[in-house]
Amino acid sequence: MSSTVLVTGHNGYIGSVLTQVLSNAGHEVLGLDSYLFRDCRFGEDISEIPAKNKDIRDITASDLDGVDVICHLAGISNDPVGDLSPAVTDEVNHVAAVRLAGLARDAGVERFVFSSSCSIYGSSPGGWVDETSEINPVTPYGWSKIHVEREVSTMASDDFSPVFLRNATAYGVSPRLRADLVVNNMVGYAVTQDRVFMKSDGTPWRPLVHIEDIALAFLAAIEAPREAIHSEVFNVGSTAENYQIRDVARMIEGVIPDAKFEMAESAGPDIRNYRVNCDKIAGMLPYTPKWTVEAGIRELYEAFRREGLSEEQFFGSLFRIQHIKMLQERGDLDANLRLASSSHA
Repeated sequence: MSSTVLVTGHNGYIGSVLTQVLSNAGHEVLGLDSYLFRDCRFGEDISEIPAKNKDIRDITASDLDGVDVICHLAGISNDPVGDLSPAVTDEVNHVAAVRLAGLARDAGVERFVFSSSCSIYGSSPGGWVDETSEINPVTPYGWSKIHVEREVSTMASDDFSPVFLRNATAYGVSPRLRADLVVNNMVGYAVTQDRVFMKSDGTPWRPLVHIEDIALAFLAAIEAPREAIHSEVFNVGSTAENYQIRDVARMIEGVIPDAKFEMAESAGPDIRNYRVNCDKIAGMLPYTPKWTVEAGIRELYEAFRREGLSEEQFFGSLFRIQHIKMLQERGDLDANLRLASSSHA
């Protein structure tokens, strides 16, 4: 049965892939985005869908008319941008998300699928974690996600079903590519500089997941029976796809033989270290990830070569923190991460 699905942040890294997956599955897809990253283009552009240009902090009940499901992705998307202003990160990622969930509940939206993150596990060097494990965020970004989970879960009712998808660290090709994600980043260095560059000592563990597999998890959460998703938390990814960063580097060397391994002079152990069990989602939802990290490395390598990825592009607009700083230096973005009305960024 098809639904009318509003994707907030539809013009971003994951959203631009998710909208296509949902449309292909027969759902009516609507978008809402501030278009902060519309100039962070890579390859073919995004398929057009009916959408509103609006900051998530300004959404109103009328924006939710006719919506059955919300997939909430809009927000500050990583630790470096989140660290610029913890207060703004909380305002956008936490306060605005909880407010949106409340509006959705009151408007009769049936499901609220929240894009959370495995980063909430933070520093868990003792072994594996799952959805019942203690959380230990180490950044404002991580804390913003767990605050939403805790507050929105209290809104669950017979008529309103929130579900929380804790995405593993994403990788893969997107029309709004991010170069600041570990697999994308290391492949980008290998293509543009012929080096597999590690910024940490390579020992931290990470769960890794392709953005198409994240999109398929959202699709599963939309289409599964209500009792399977009601107020549930799911780690998104595959238990088999947890890697130490040095293992990813070795895979990249195997795919891109001309790239030579290099470790940053300042490289040391990363405090973010977690191995995530993702068995619950495969057991409860119609969800089977399609990708492996090695296949994703090959996809990225081929796409970077096909599109002629340059150092200027890779180290510029495709790094979210660099794009933010450039907009602020131009006067197109203020300290609260609001675009000037005249900006077309």
